Amino acid sequence: MQDGAYFVTVCLKDRACLFGDISDGNMVLNDAGMMAEKHWHDIPANFPHIELDEFVIMPNHIHGILSITASVGAKNFSPLHSKQGHGPSKTIGSVIRGFKIGVTKWMRQNTPVYNVWQRNYYEHVIRDDASLNLIRQYIVENQSRWSEDEENPARSAP
Repeated sequence: MQDGAYFVTVCLKDRACLFGDISDGNMVLNDAGMMAEKHWHDIPANFPHIELDEFVIMPNHIHGILSITASVGAKNFSPLHSKQGHGPSKTIGSVIRGFKIGVTKWMRQNTPVYNVWQRNYYEHVIRDDASLNLIRQYIVENQSRWSEDEENPARSAP
């Protein structure tokens, strides 16, 4: 495993808005959204080699920055993890899988929704501080741009 920072996006199946609504440019989480937020915050407890950075829960997707670190506080902008010689629990894929499982279990017990997530997830390797800062800004501003967001099912086509 190599250290590195990753911008990830995890989408809900069929762009279903299950986590709440945007009101006046701010995300208002419902119970499912609050549970997704809790599971996101729990990632470092389940994966001690992961540090959380900026993230946002939107009505039908989540954007976040995850850093794989060998030591706390280390930030090394390097390419994707190396699977050679390491178990699956040390990959971004295993982190996202664990996060999805936790939210899915809660959703199945507390809502009528059975199929929660779109298959897979999107990831982008963050290679330097300039990119990191641009992605942080994108995440922070995401709620205010919901009306233009490609993931917004109510968006007007350009």
